[in-house]
Order: sequence, then structure tokens, then C-alpha cells
Amino acid sequence: MNSDLIYRLSQEYLPVLEEELRFIVMDSTTSTELVGQMLHYHMGWDDSVQYDGVSGKRIRPLLTLLCAQAVGGHWRNAIVIAAAVELIHNFSLIHDDIQDRSRLRRGRPTVWSLWGTEQAINAGDALFAHAHLVVQKDDVLSPESKLDALRLIDETCLSLTEGQAADLEFEKKNKIELGAYMSMVEGKTASLIATSTELGVLVAGASEEQRMHYRDFGYALGIAYQVRDDFLGVWGKSSTTGKPTGDDFRARKKTLPIILGLERSDELCALYKQAPQSDAELGTVIILLEETGVLEEVESIEFDKVEIALGKLSNACPKGDAGEALVSLARQLLGRER
Repeated sequence: MNSDLIYRLSQEYLPVLEEELRFIVMDSTTSTELVGQMLHYHMGWDDSVQYDGVSGKRIRPLLTLLCAQAVGGHWRNAIVIAAAVELIHNFSLIHDDIQDRSRLRRGRPTVWSLWGTEQAINAGDALFAHAHLVVQKDDVLSPESKLDALRLIDETCLSLTEGQAADLEFEKKNKIELGAYMSMVEGKTASLIATSTELGVLVAGASEEQRMHYRDFGYALGIAYQVRDDFLGVWGKSSTTGKPTGDDFRARKKTLPIILGLERSDELCALYKQAPQSDAELGTVIILLEETGVLEEVESIEFDKVEIALGKLSNACPKGDAGEALVSLARQLLGRER
């Protein structure tokens, strides 16, 4: 794993991306003072908070830039489209926090918990609009490629919505099939990561075949990413993830560990049918999941999905340092702690 290479390219790419994001979001002609304040806060540009995870990991736009370079293009030509990817991601986060009633994101209060649900919806909608406007204004893409990019973005937003709707619906069901979970994850998480990778090579003028290879890579990586998120929802440390440990359990979400656990433990099934009583129940849940081998199986599924992603990437024959960094990044995401 070449962590130094990922760090070097991130240090080259991400400051330029951040500058582009600030320019887009803080454009005074398209944001009122209140909307600008909420977006400034959510995007992690609040200097009063000293926490290196506040702005997020920027994984999706980094993938876009790396893919553009790996297919033979130049990453700078993909800066605008990478910014659009990150804006769509953050629009979805603001709305997800509202729907999940999550009070913490990246270690600090969420937008809705500070400004209220109604204003947080406005903030999310603003990011959605910014993402579309910036693609329309891009001077690198041809008119045909702009339409293609906007189509991909809108199809992804539909997938995000369908995935989130399924995730919420799962909370009302006592049993979820693994296949239904995977379909939900494809929409909620994998679709945007797949679009992130495909958009990068679209900007670089890649062939349809190359686009599909990179999209398949993104899909498999996105599933692995969500599986790890589900793992961290049970076994992660709040100080590292920036989210309260056990939130998914208290909301009775059907994440992968819980789906597998419900199949194996009658005690867990009985516990999940009750209203949450105390935080001590989380300790019982963890014990039950570990006793039934769920921890090991979740890690195994994550590993398998990363290997599938790497196989798809190999089919794309990525070039140079960016190609090597994509391989390393996929392996680095395996077993991440936040």
C-alpha cells in the first residue's frame, strides 16, 4: 500500500478542489447570507472549530480526479466535475441527517440541529442547485458531455433517493434479506461513488468501455465503503468517526451487522422489537453479534468487495501514479476507522 503516493497526490489535488468549492458555494450572487452561513458551516470552513475531519474526507472527488488522470487525461480538467460530485454528496448528507434525526456529523452539531429542519432543507437544496449550475458553466466539457454528466448526476440523485427511502423503510421491518440490503446500498452509497469514477474518465474523453470499467470499480468500492460504515456504526469509536456510537441501533436501522445478527440470534430479534431502553443495550447487542460470528463475516464481506473492486480496476488498465494511487486508496479504505 503506497500511502505516501496517496498523500502526495491528495496534497496536490485537494487544495485546488477546496478553492473551487469555496468559490462555488460562497458566490454571493447565488447565496443569501443565511444560506451561505449554513453551507459555510456544513462544508467545514468554520475556523472556530479545530477538527481535521470537519470538512469530510473528500473521497468521492478525489476518486474523480484520480480516475481522470489514470485514464490519460489531466486532473485539473476534472476539478469542476469533482466539485459537483462533492456538492451532491453534501446535499445528500444534510437531508439524510434530517431524516435520520442525527444530531452529530463529523464530530459537531448537524445543520438541522442548529438552524432547524426547514432551513436545513433549504441548505441541502442549495447544494443540489450549485452542483447543477457549476456543470452547466464548465468550460472544459463539450455541450454533449455536459448533458451526459448532468444525466449521470440526476440518475444518481434518483438512486440516492431510492436507497435512502429503502433504508428508512427497513426500520419498520423485522427481517431484511441480504439481497434487499445490497440493493439499498447500491442506491444509497455505491451509485454516487460509481458516478464519481465514471465522471472522471468522462472528462478525460474515455471510451464507453473504459467508462464502464471505472463505473464497475466504483460500484464495488462503494458497497465495500458502506459495509465498513455499518461496521463502524457498531464497533467504531465516536471520537474517531465523529458520530455517536450506537445511533443506528437506537434508530433500529437494519445495517449489515444487524441483518446478519437477526438471522442468528433470537435474543437480538426480541431486543430489536422493543423500544430502546438504555445505552447499556448496545453492549448486549455487540456481545450477541460477536458471539454469533457477525463481526468476522462483515469484515469478510468488506474484503471480498474490495477485491472485486480491484479486479474491475485492473480491467480498466489505469496508468501512472494516479492508477497506482487508486489501487492503494481502495486497499486503504479497507479497515478504515472513520
